Amino acid sequence: AIGQIDAWANQVPTLGMRAGIFQKHGIVLENFGTQGAGETLQAVISGSADIGIGVGTPGAMRAFAKGAPVRVLAAGYTGVGDIYWFVPANSPIKDVKDITDKHTIAYSNSGSTSDSVLRALIAHYGLKAKPTSTGGPPPTLTMTMSGQIDVGWSVAPFGLKELQAKTIRVVLRGSEVPSMRNQTVRVEIVNANALK
Repeated sequence: AIGQIDAWANQVPTLGMRAGIFQKHGIVLENFGTQGAGETLQAVISGSADIGIGVGTPGAMRAFAKGAPVRVLAAGYTGVGDIYWFVPANSPIKDVKDITDKHTIAYSNSGSTSDSVLRALIAHYGLKAKPTSTGGPPPTLTMTMSGQIDVGWSVAPFGLKELQAKTIRVVLRGSEVPSMRNQTVRVEIVNANALK
């Protein structure tokens, strides 16, 4: 199970299969995407998936601490430079100072990297906007462009076309949180029973 399957940091299983790397070692992966770490955790905990890719470290630790049958296999990604928050180009929100308690701000789902980074950004800037779960980048883009959410979230490479076309504008970046720049923010997990 791969959270945000086409995000740069999570493409190793799909690209490795396409390139034949796993097959050379007798491994065949059955990859499928989820809307983020929360769904990936659910798939691994339930045994629907043996391995989960791109799970937010805090979410994996929370699940383990509550007795869920999950174990960390490896560090997945360090730093948060690939996550950003954006507004439509015509939004009155020009930068972080314009985000108020009257605004909604997106994250994918609870336990995800976008959730933990958004919480850190809220604390760092003292933001009062209402955090709102919107799922993956494609539905978040639609919700943001249609005005259902004020500030959307995304992860590279999603939204690069819109940034180049200047239909969206970045107002926050994960890299703005000093405390998370060198942290392992995503891990690869395995179902404990599959690991046995």
